[in-house]
Amino acid sequence: MEHQGTTTSGLPENAYKELKPGEEYRPIIDPVAPYPEVTPYSVIWGVVMAILFSAAAAYSGLKIGQVFEAAIPIAILAVGLSTLAKKKNALGQNVIIQSIGASSGVIVAGAIFVIPALYILNLPVDFFKIFFASAFGGFLGVLFLIPFRKYFVKDMHGKFPFPEATATTEILVAGEKGGKQAGVLVVSGLIGGVFDFLYSAFGTWAEVISSRMVESGVAVADKLKIVFKMNVSAMVFGLGYIVGLKYSAIIAAGSFLSWFVLIPLVYEVGSGLTAPLGATATQLISAMSAEDIFKFYVRPIGIGGIAMAGIIGIIRSSKIIGGAFKLAASEILSKKTNGGNNQVRWQTDLRMSLVVMLILLSAVLIFVFFYTGVVFNLYHAIIGLAIVLIISFLFTTVAANAIAIVGTNPISGMTLMTLILSSFILVRAGLSGTQGMISALLIGGVVCTALSMAGGFITDLKIGYWIGSTPKKQESWKFLGIIVSAATVGGVIYILNQTYGFTGPNAMVAPQANAMAAVIQPLMSNTPAPWVLYLVGACMSLILVMIGVSPLAFALGMYIPQELNTPLLFGGIVAWFVTSRTKNEKLNNARFQRGTLIASGFIAGGSLFGVLNAFLKFIDQQERTRFGYENWHLKAWAESHNAEILGLVMFIALFAYITWDSLRAKEED
Repeated sequence: MEHQGTTTSGLPENAYKELKPGEEYRPIIDPVAPYPEVTPYSVIWGVVMAILFSAAAAYSGLKIGQVFEAAIPIAILAVGLSTLAKKKNALGQNVIIQSIGASSGVIVAGAIFVIPALYILNLPVDFFKIFFASAFGGFLGVLFLIPFRKYFVKDMHGKFPFPEATATTEILVAGEKGGKQAGVLVVSGLIGGVFDFLYSAFGTWAEVISSRMVESGVAVADKLKIVFKMNVSAMVFGLGYIVGLKYSAIIAAGSFLSWFVLIPLVYEVGSGLTAPLGATATQLISAMSAEDIFKFYVRPIGIGGIAMAGIIGIIRSSKIIGGAFKLAASEILSKKTNGGNNQVRWQTDLRMSLVVMLILLSAVLIFVFFYTGVVFNLYHAIIGLAIVLIISFLFTTVAANAIAIVGTNPISGMTLMTLILSSFILVRAGLSGTQGMISALLIGGVVCTALSMAGGFITDLKIGYWIGSTPKKQESWKFLGIIVSAATVGGVIYILNQTYGFTGPNAMVAPQANAMAAVIQPLMSNTPAPWVLYLVGACMSLILVMIGVSPLAFALGMYIPQELNTPLLFGGIVAWFVTSRTKNEKLNNARFQRGTLIASGFIAGGSLFGVLNAFLKFIDQQERTRFGYENWHLKAWAESHNAEILGLVMFIALFAYITWDSLRAKEED
């Protein structure tokens, strides 16, 4: 086989490129030879990471509404532990540590978006309801994703950017290789981490800048409802570099349509109305800010677009789905396994027949859970099970696509759609009121966790593909991470409710759960949902398909707040700029790879310092602590226009740094 070059981090040079006809990708680890992966060391540390990061992420998510990505900090810690222990051949074991431990963030995201709503609405809930909803959702997320692994990580190689997987892989490989690339990663990690920590912990400058920082921008926002926003986070900016200009431009285009076209249009049309427009709005449009119009009228269009993009994705993936069903049927009928493919360790999944059996077993357990612990009615339990299985399966590819494209999983939007659909169905099946709300929320909890897990696990599998891990081992041991994380999350939510609560003064914020609670009450009282807006979004996705634009990326841009989309665009611009200054492809590639290392450092540093910030805030909440950490935050200054101007200056400096440092790469690198 022709010699395969490497990137600056040590990955093969075609790791991020589409393969030419006949070209193969060979990972770092020999894809045939045995290699230490699942060991007592990797399993124990994976479980420890799952427990620690589940607790930290749950607190952070419920306190400030943000669940930090656990995969990257875990990868950093895994590399550090293996270095301290002087472990040889640690790369495969570190992948397993990361895979088991990363269950924490995705299980937490699935649980805290929905489960606290049960407490908020004063509905009966206990540890076991939280645990089973989280665990069963995690199981479904893994099992429904396995048939799609080959498509996403192998067949679409180089076509999806996989930003989070890229950053995590760069960390694992650079840690294993050491040397110059590790130094670049460490320096950029410190810069990105300190940058994000200064504004998030101390309010040194504004986290989000907007056109309102100048007087003319305030006037335009008030009179025309046109607002420009951007988060200055080094972590999000780094994600944009890895996503690239193509997808970041599509995402930004969706966001700009929402904020520069639809919001002003809704205001212009509705400003003269004397009554609230639509079922969900409680204010006159004339009294709404641009943010209110986005929340009530524009964001639902994005939700409809995401839902239709999911349906389109299922239709386009029909051959893949059909192939998975055929493989399962063939294995079951012939009683053969894929054990004969052990020589291709790198591409060996769990047997499809076993996957089908586990899905059926999970379905039985979910039915028992619903029947004995939720609805206490055979008919309603069957309906609940059907909703969970169908929606989880349909949206699995949406979650995986979203993570593969932009690194952000729109599970809150898909869960909101699940709550609306399940409430609509349950009410017509005769289940409403208190019992209906409990049922819909727990159904939403299972689905939300399944979709969160599907998005998170495709990241793990892509990391394993680039490095050369055994998918079968990642898939098998992921279940352990799910069980540990679900138990930890259940305990943390219970303790936080007992300590702080989710309503009243000094309560945990739990913004997503509060939104779900606000939605579910009127739905269970037969209040109509904004179906027309969902339909508009669905039609928009169909039109985008006709003109060859990714409907999911565009709809994500419409749904995700503008401030998180604009830094992606600037990151994509840097990636384009550093690779287009010369006609020398080798030099362009070296610059891009160095920029990828720097961007990965930004993401890693931002994530790791985010954990530190959450931990310090948690310590500060304890009554016996006199550290006064939160008093150090310059809240008044951080909310001032001058802080926004300083934030803009600092973001420009960050932009200039990654551009300058990327262009320093030499062809021989």
